[in-house]
Amino acid sequence: MNKSTTKFPFIVSLAAFIIIIAGLIYGAGLITPVLMAVFLSIICTPPIRYLVRKRVPQSLAVLVVFLMLIAIFIGLGELVGRSLAAFTQNARLYEQNLDKIGASVFDFINERGFNFSFDKMDDLLETSSIMGFTASLLSQLGGFMGNFLTILFLVLFLLLELDDISIKVDAILKDYSVNYSYFDEIGNRIRHYLSIKTLTSLITGTLIWIALSLIGVDYAILWGLIAFLLNYIPTIGSFIAAFPAVLFALVQLGFGGALAALIAFVAVNLIIGSIAEPKLMGQGMGLSTAIVFLSLIFWGFVLGTVGMFLSVPLTMTMKIMLEHDPKTRWIAIILGTKKDAKALIKENESA
Repeated sequence: MNKSTTKFPFIVSLAAFIIIIAGLIYGAGLITPVLMAVFLSIICTPPIRYLVRKRVPQSLAVLVVFLMLIAIFIGLGELVGRSLAAFTQNARLYEQNLDKIGASVFDFINERGFNFSFDKMDDLLETSSIMGFTASLLSQLGGFMGNFLTILFLVLFLLLELDDISIKVDAILKDYSVNYSYFDEIGNRIRHYLSIKTLTSLITGTLIWIALSLIGVDYAILWGLIAFLLNYIPTIGSFIAAFPAVLFALVQLGFGGALAALIAFVAVNLIIGSIAEPKLMGQGMGLSTAIVFLSLIFWGFVLGTVGMFLSVPLTMTMKIMLEHDPKTRWIAIILGTKKDAKALIKENESA
């Protein structure tokens, strides 16, 4: 009897969790624009507050930042459109280069006793597939653009009500005499993470653009843009960004150019991702490396590409909420780092 009663709450909690996840998957089309709007408004908050500190009226500061956001979106759309149009014009030249590279590779293999036909592999070596992959990648990244106006209006209203939202939350919490002080911690941690991630992503994209321009790779600014956007995706984002750029460098410049492009990506990501970003993050994300990767898979499955972008902030929010409830603190410990577990052990020992 006791065993069944102890297991029952766990089963109920598990069932509730599954129902919530199913609801998120079913409502992803509605949830993802809202999440993207929140994501963009958090990124826009620091410059607005900077302008306000410089004695710019808040409404004017919001308008300036909002217009800058629209200009950035229009500029990115123009950049992608021009790059794809230029590629279409030069596609024949790239196909000739790829045919030469493929023929030399198969000659090298056949000279060593292997019998492969280049004609059979010709369909796989289509230059258009590289830009096709890039276009589909950008399409996935900009999938939310179908709700572009909805997202923009949500961002505008969220920015206009920055102060109102905090006052309303304080009023609700005081009225119901509850203590949800960890909401401040969630907001501060997410704001800190997204601000640093935006800065490091911008630096990464700029350095990739400069490096590939020096190497002589065409559409270097496009590859830099992809590196900037995918740097928000933890663990695998930089690898996905490098793939089309290095492959295109191979087609355009040969093996030497591809090697140089690969070295550029590795060097930039090592310097920014492994050295600069951890120092700027300070206290870090509070999540173990394995959990970061698993959260990427989980939120990508639930919410698609937007979920991959926001996997760390979403998991960080869950961890902070779970660790403030004694019944769910053990889950937060699993999500956290070894340092968090040791701190809890010391806390228990001192108590």
